[in-house]
Amino acid sequence: MAKPENCRFTKTHEWICMEGGAAVVGVSDHAQKEITDIVFVEPPKPGRKVAAAEACCVVESVKAAFDIYAPVAGEVTEANAAVAKDPALVNRAPHEAGWLFKMKPVNSAEINKLMDWKAYEAFLQTAEAHAGH
Repeated sequence: MAKPENCRFTKTHEWICMEGGAAVVGVSDHAQKEITDIVFVEPPKPGRKVAAAEACCVVESVKAAFDIYAPVAGEVTEANAAVAKDPALVNRAPHEAGWLFKMKPVNSAEINKLMDWKAYEAFLQTAEAHAGH
């Protein structure tokens, strides 16, 4: 489905990838490893309008609950029913079957302002270097 190289990323570790007219949103492989064993996903309801960086989805692991933020402003068009039934899909396949929701961006050009794969990888390395201090 969404190859990381074709996606854009946020500093809060969401990815977004245009597929046809819809933008697919999920959490990065890095995020799912940090969250660990995901036991519950509450995706946003279709029809919900979200602002960029608005908390719109909840992912719970055995250790904590995490807000997932909309990468760009838009309207949720579909929630992934599979992750609601099998939350561990997010751990097993964060860029494939474990996507969280689809949305119609208000302005799809906003997506291009987010980090590409190389920039996100560099961001992760910088973040990890700072975490070690």
